Amino acid sequence: MDKYIEMIRIRFLMMLAYRTNYYSGILIYSINIGAYYFLWQAIYSGKEDIQGISTIQMTTYVAVAWMARAFYFNNIDREIAQEIKEGKVAVELIRPYNYLGMKTMQGLGEGIFRLAFFSVPGMVIVALVFPLEFSANFATWGLFGISIIFSFIVNTQINLLTGIMTFFLFNNDGLIRAKRVVIDLFSGLLLPISFYPLWAQDIMSFLPFQAISYIPSMIFTEGITGNAVFQALFMQMIWVFILIIPIQLLWNLAKKQLVVQGG
Repeated sequence: MDKYIEMIRIRFLMMLAYRTNYYSGILIYSINIGAYYFLWQAIYSGKEDIQGISTIQMTTYVAVAWMARAFYFNNIDREIAQEIKEGKVAVELIRPYNYLGMKTMQGLGEGIFRLAFFSVPGMVIVALVFPLEFSANFATWGLFGISIIFSFIVNTQINLLTGIMTFFLFNNDGLIRAKRVVIDLFSGLLLPISFYPLWAQDIMSFLPFQAISYIPSMIFTEGITGNAVFQALFMQMIWVFILIIPIQLLWNLAKKQLVVQGG
């Protein structure tokens, strides 16, 4: 376990060396949140709520969704694809650690850095500019914390699956880009899932994407309460276990037909 903790520390320090990029990212995300704020103000146009979500809840939802994205987002799928193309993966596979576990820990180190230097200060800045509503209930904050951890795991698992596909496709840049668009659209980042047509909500209930952004954001804004919160957390946990199966199956198959393209 020590070597995986060291991976987290090394990735954190690597991100710290280039922290200026994330300071500028705070500004970019703040502008993005501002654009959505004025968009939703126009959509609500004086209405108290839409689909049970008030204007202030929607503003908070948007801010939390984008700042939470800074924590769970990572590029390990691109890193895996690049290492396969360059032939570096052959060396990584003989090292004394689990390759996918190592990538997950690197993503966690990056997420911790983003949380400390991006999400928290970014949320403070956004709260000073836009009207946000933070819950005074410590239980809500605790449940949100658990949910955002599940978000990171599910998003990372999907990235691992996408990266592993490079073993079979050799060049999956298109798949990586498509995956990012699908996650942003179907996870509730761009639009709360409750705003979709009922038939679309039924389809997305069978997909893991809402476990990434929609559930933690709704928990934070108290858009879902009571037993519904625990049901949502349970659904996130179920997807964590479900996604382990295709990851292991594809990984075992990929190692048997490894073709080094470079290096």
